[in-house]
Amino acid sequence: MLRSVAVLALDRVAPFELGVLAEVFGTDRTADGFPGYRFHVCSPDGGPVRTTSGFQLTPHADLGPAEDADLVAVPAHEHGSTVPAPVLDTLRRAADRGAYVFSVCSGAFVLGEAGLLDGRECTTHWRYVDELQRRHPTAKVRCNSLYVQDDRLITSAGTAAGIDACLHLVRQEHGSATATRLARRMVVPPHRDGGQSQYVEAPIPRTPEAPTLEPVLEWLMGHLDRPVTVDELAARAGMAPRTFARRFRAETGTTPHDWLTNQRVLLARRLLEETRLSVEAVADRAGFGDAAALRHHFTRRVGATPQNYRVTFRDRVGA
Repeated sequence: MLRSVAVLALDRVAPFELGVLAEVFGTDRTADGFPGYRFHVCSPDGGPVRTTSGFQLTPHADLGPAEDADLVAVPAHEHGSTVPAPVLDTLRRAADRGAYVFSVCSGAFVLGEAGLLDGRECTTHWRYVDELQRRHPTAKVRCNSLYVQDDRLITSAGTAAGIDACLHLVRQEHGSATATRLARRMVVPPHRDGGQSQYVEAPIPRTPEAPTLEPVLEWLMGHLDRPVTVDELAARAGMAPRTFARRFRAETGTTPHDWLTNQRVLLARRLLEETRLSVEAVADRAGFGDAAALRHHFTRRVGATPQNYRVTFRDRVGA
């Protein structure tokens, strides 16, 4: 169970990326029923560090709290700066003892310098993915991902993708209901589909001739249990199927099928966590049709079968 978090603030740390970690793990919401964490911002010597915005930040402690933290996180900092050796040693020890090791944006380069990306799937901001791959040729850099988890290693892309990764970890540790409530509290989406490519390319402008697909997406969210086709969705949007498919990718960063499958998997996770419905019934309610289809898509996207996920989740929360 995730109980303690240490954030390593290096010189010229990015305040927003550090703030993401503080907002999710360092804000006490236990009075409202959210899990609480022992949260420390740590600098190499315990002294103040400069931020990229020009002000100084005073941490809680030196690297001590990171030695037994369940999660050790590195926010973005000035790209290309020198990382003190004690920081790299702290990260290696955290990985060796099985803690989560987490980076936001260019923080991935610190994990790489510590040797933690070798042979592992990872990501960073789209501006830096090529450089990350050059520096760490054995790393499996996923250029388009908002975040990537490889066992206990979690890396995220730029800025707001850190929120996505944090909510992913909360969902994994505490369940979909808690992650969704926290996202609502923070006024952010509980889950974003697609990848970084939707931010690299210029979005298609919203005009009377090319309206947003939001009404169609809202309708889909309310009808996940029924089969739908691209032709049907295109007709609902008043577009030709090819135009609809192009616009859907432009707005969401993914295909209609992939988006719908992701949403159905998220619904299945909630049903497995919060109900005692059979796997067959969960498959029906989530729109997969049968248990075999649910197992295929669920295992591919979650990394566990529906039954094993239910058992693991209940063991984790003590149900």
